[in-house]
Amino acid sequence: MGLVKFMVLNRKGVLLSKLEVVTTIKGKPNPVKIFSEKENLGLHKWPPDFAHGQFDVGLVVGMINVHASLLPRWRGAAPIIYALASGDTQTGITIMKISPKKFDVGEIVSQESIQIHPDMKMGRLFTQLGTLGAANLIKTVASLPQNLSNAQPQPADGVTYAPKVKPEFANIKWDAMTARQIYDLERALDGVFHLQTMWKDTPVKLISVSQGEFSSTVYDKFNPGFVVYDKQKKILKILCSNSQFIIVEKVGVVGKKIMTATDFNNGYVKKEPPD
Repeated sequence: MGLVKFMVLNRKGVLLSKLEVVTTIKGKPNPVKIFSEKENLGLHKWPPDFAHGQFDVGLVVGMINVHASLLPRWRGAAPIIYALASGDTQTGITIMKISPKKFDVGEIVSQESIQIHPDMKMGRLFTQLGTLGAANLIKTVASLPQNLSNAQPQPADGVTYAPKVKPEFANIKWDAMTARQIYDLERALDGVFHLQTMWKDTPVKLISVSQGEFSSTVYDKFNPGFVVYDKQKKILKILCSNSQFIIVEKVGVVGKKIMTATDFNNGYVKKEPPD
């Protein structure tokens, strides 16, 4: 599926002018069929019946794959999220051989790296890596036998894992996380989950989060998680473990419309100031 998704990003470009998919069509729709229909890709039943010269290359999904990290760092389903959440400054794509019954451990066919901007978020990085992966995939396929024969095993050092993220991945640990770490988490989960925390006994989601300034000595006596409303800027500032604030512009409360910082201050902070 990752291979097909990345190829889709370049199917209208100069490297790939046409992309169609062969899969099982009868019975319950499989993930490849569902994705292909969503992306308006031509679908053909297996076995296909193509005219000679209709396509330049036929590639069996399962021979090679495109992974959105520089393996062996971030093996798993969510490499982009973990790279951003961990504050990585560099990532990239890996074209690798598929290993039976094991994920993301196959020999490396090719790799290319890019830098991660300190404010880059999930959606933008996914698009960049997808475009990069599509271009590298087409280059790999162009000389596939030679590239496969030159593949190298993954290094034994530097292995990290990026399993599928669950909603609790978005939980903020105020006592343990710096403002930068919380902002990195927000960048990583942009478009996936909102950051989550508790206001007293009420679960809340923090929306439009950015990194703020260091606190003054006035707030030294307060614990991480302390909330201050900035009336002039109309934002919430929340104290983090490194005596620096994060800035929050909107807050979500279950069963209510998303609130501005001003509305949350008037409806919650003023009525029940933090400990």
